[in-house]
Parts: sequence; structure tokens; C-alpha cells
Amino acid sequence: MRAQVGLPPRVLYSFPHPMGGPGIGNLAYHQVLALWRQGISVDVMCLSLARPLPPGVRVIPTLAAAGYRLPPRAIGVRRARDYHDRLVAAVVRRGRHNVVHAWPRASRRTLTAARAVGAAGLREVPNTHTGQAFEVVAREAERIGCPLPEDAPHAFNPDVLHTEMAEWAAATRLLVPSEVVAETFLARGFTEDRMVRYRYGYDPQAFPVPTEQEFHRPAGAPLRVVFAGYCDARKGLHLLLEAWERADLRGRAELTVCGAFEPGYRTRVASDLCRQEVRTRGFVEDVSSFLRGADILVLPSVEEGSALVTYEAQASGCALVVSRQAGAVVTHGEQGLVHEAGDVTALAGDLARLADDRQLLTRLRRGALRARDHLTWDRAGVALMDAYCEALRDVSGPQRGGRPCLTRTPASGSEPSLVSRGP
Repeated sequence: MRAQVGLPPRVLYSFPHPMGGPGIGNLAYHQVLALWRQGISVDVMCLSLARPLPPGVRVIPTLAAAGYRLPPRAIGVRRARDYHDRLVAAVVRRGRHNVVHAWPRASRRTLTAARAVGAAGLREVPNTHTGQAFEVVAREAERIGCPLPEDAPHAFNPDVLHTEMAEWAAATRLLVPSEVVAETFLARGFTEDRMVRYRYGYDPQAFPVPTEQEFHRPAGAPLRVVFAGYCDARKGLHLLLEAWERADLRGRAELTVCGAFEPGYRTRVASDLCRQEVRTRGFVEDVSSFLRGADILVLPSVEEGSALVTYEAQASGCALVVSRQAGAVVTHGEQGLVHEAGDVTALAGDLARLADDRQLLTRLRRGALRARDHLTWDRAGVALMDAYCEALRDVSGPQRGGRPCLTRTPASGSEPSLVSRGP
């Protein structure tokens, strides 16, 4: 049976992890919810379901039976992903879906099956080109004398790179969440027509508008800065700590570090973390409370796709001080300040400037709050549906029959965009 095209999306969403779990599990969960709220037909195949989805979303766990979840490690993570890919591909071959949304390292068979039945197969690209990511992170880790452990997520792995290259080749389109991700694929020979831009979002219930008391600071209060993310060479905490020292912020600012540490990396930055104005909190469940109590989120990543915490921070009234490589949806000088990854001088200057110029800080924080309504998962879901429709046009062609894909236009208003640091 060949899938019908040119019709409103009937989506099969393939996620080879627990749906609704932490990290990307939360991202995927909100993508599905945003599609469902638009009335789009979505079936989900995931390893397991960590929290319930609405009754209108059909969920097929691929690594669970009789209500019990089988941990991937019980059969091996690689084998679990392969098993998931085979099961999803079998469902795709039935031709009941015209859009297949698949995630890394478990989608080669799925996307190949989508091509065979004439469905649009979209491959999520949550980070930069994998070859680029391996090189950039390894280079930075070596530069600071903290080589990556063999099992680190971004340690070079030829099998992973080969798998992902095969998935990219099988996909109709690659779902690209930021311009920096697109740039790395273009630099390695991909063409614009292989990619479709969209973005991520945040949950307004989990990240409410800050109260007036939370937003306003007493005159003379120290600048409150937060770093939130996994603490390793990739996220660039060491760059922030070096910039902090150069900016000489003692007595003018406080830094809170939220995130678990890679063991070797913690040793590398231990002396910098001992400063009186620096506090470490480890992994925190309620990052929202830290963001609402902060003036600035700093994220000087050397490699990233589009960091979710940058959406959450703006929704919480934080100005962003981020590298361009963090993939944030931000306009330099309107919601935050942007520098090139590794430019410690620029980062130190931005921190010192905001510590001294509280009017600028307030303007950036208010700009972040004004962007709040543009950055929700519901708005991101509209962009995702538009991406599906664009991919459907690829497989249908202008001469094929059927109704046009129905799209919705976001509410009017200018949205922030990722830009380089201005002159």
C-alpha cells in the first residue's frame, strides 16, 4: 500500500528512548503535544512512555510489554535501538502515514521504508554534523588538557558516524533547529534542499512569568549569573570561569553553576570553582527557580544544536550571554549578547559591561520577556508542521493530486533570530 501524499500530515513519530523522560525525552514529548494541540494525527513509537500523552495520541512502546518497561541495558542499547528501528519500519511499510519523524541512531530502516511507500521521512538533527561535533569537542578537550573519556557522548566513534550518515542519506529532509547546525552540514557538502529549518521551545507551565519581586533587583545588588548544563569541555564552563577572572567581577556578581560534572573535567576547573562568589549546585530538577532568580544565563558552548535552556531562560526573564554556537534564538543587543565560541575576551567584556550598565541589563531582560510568547512549544509546533508540509511537497511533486497540506500561520509580530556578534 502506497502512502497518500498532498494531504494533511498523518505522522508516525519514532523515538528510540523513553518518551517524556529527561533531556531529549522532554523535547520529544512536547513536540508531540504541540502537534496534537493543532489537531494533527500522531502515532508515537518509543521505547517506553515516562509520562502519559493525551488519549488522542496512539502510543506503541517498542521495549515494553504488559505494562512493564524493559531497560535498554538489559539487551544492550545498540540492540534495543536496532530492534526499535525494525519494528517502526514494519509499521511504516503499511503505508498509513505520510510523514515519518525519526531520531538518531535508530532510523535507517525506518527512513528507507518511508521512501519505499512515498512518505516524507524527516530525520531530527539535534546537534551539529556529527563529524564536526567529534572534531570540535575533541580539539577543545585536548586544548585544556582534559581528554575525553572513551565513553563520552562526543568522543569519536566511527560506528556512530557511519550510522548517522546512512540515516541522513535515507531521509527526505533533515530537521535543523538552528543556523549553526545548518552551517556545519553545508560545510560538509549537503545542499540547502536537504534541510528544513524549524526550532525548539519551552513549556510555559514549567517556566512561568517571573513576579515583579523576582524580576527587580535592589539597587547595588550583585549581578546574578547562572550557568545551566552538563559541565564538560563542550558546554564551555571553563571559558566562563576564565572570562569571570578577566572581568574581575569579585564583589559585583555571583555565579551559580547548575549541572552534573564529567569527573575529569571537574578536576580541571576545581580551583576556579573555589572562588567565594561561585557556587555549584550539581544537577537540579527545578532549574526554573534558578533562572527566575537570575539576571543572566551564560552558555559559552563550543558545539551545540539549539540549547533548550536558552529558551527557558528568556521565558524566565534572563538576558542571554551566549556563544553563537549555542544555537539560541536571540538577536544580539535585544535579548542578550552573542560572541563566537572561544572568544574569552568578548565574553569577559560582555560580563563586565552588564555588571556596570544595569540599564542595558534591564533592557535585555525585558527584551527576553517580550520574546516569551514566540518561544513556546506550541509556536514551535507550528514551525514543525510547516516543516512536515515542506517535506511532503518533496515527495508529492507539483503534479500529484490530493488536497494541499494545511498550514497555520503564527501570530504576527517580529521574532528574534540568531545573529553573529555585531561590530
